[in-house]
Amino acid sequence: MQTTLKRSADFYQIIKERRSVRYYDPSVKIPDEEIKEMIGEAILAPNGYNLNAWRFLIITDQALKEKLYPIAYHQQQVLDASAIIAVMGDLEAFWQGERVYQRAVDAGYMTEEVKNSILSTIKNWFESKTQEDLKNTLMIDASLASMQLMLAAKARGYDTVPMSGYDVEQFRKVFNIPDRYVNVMLIALGKAAKPGYPTVRLGVDEVVFWNTMS
Repeated sequence: MQTTLKRSADFYQIIKERRSVRYYDPSVKIPDEEIKEMIGEAILAPNGYNLNAWRFLIITDQALKEKLYPIAYHQQQVLDASAIIAVMGDLEAFWQGERVYQRAVDAGYMTEEVKNSILSTIKNWFESKTQEDLKNTLMIDASLASMQLMLAAKARGYDTVPMSGYDVEQFRKVFNIPDRYVNVMLIALGKAAKPGYPTVRLGVDEVVFWNTMS
């Protein structure tokens, strides 16, 4: 049976026009409420056991961005973007499933029995994993939310760039990050002063394998 695939031109325009932008208009200030809306769209991303283990430190204060500037190796977007968002994962979220799943029960999405069964599964899974395993899980989940955040921003006419180039240990020290949080990336968010560079990609046939990697 044939099915008709309905495509959103807006969506395809967003994914094709999104660029990593490094030069921002410092006069553009995105309202806090709009940033919160974008975060709300980002956290609709899939995540392990729906534990919502991502956390976001939103830096809009100019004095704090100036502190971050040398930590991020003097990248100009840190100073000029409307916000720098530090995306992190919360190791303690693995023990906080009750908070999420009770809301699912209250909303009528599952029974108390199903909730307790899932929480038991999560507990067993958590106890079988090393700290490195858990950190890798957080990296995956928070990266999914990060990409969704960048697309949400582009859909609103804003620009972003993901940043892994910064001194993580110094960042944690200066911004007093507790041990429970795992650094994933920084994202600059604002309005481009210069467009991002056009890029090329390898062809699909150069990156795809079918059924075996050999």
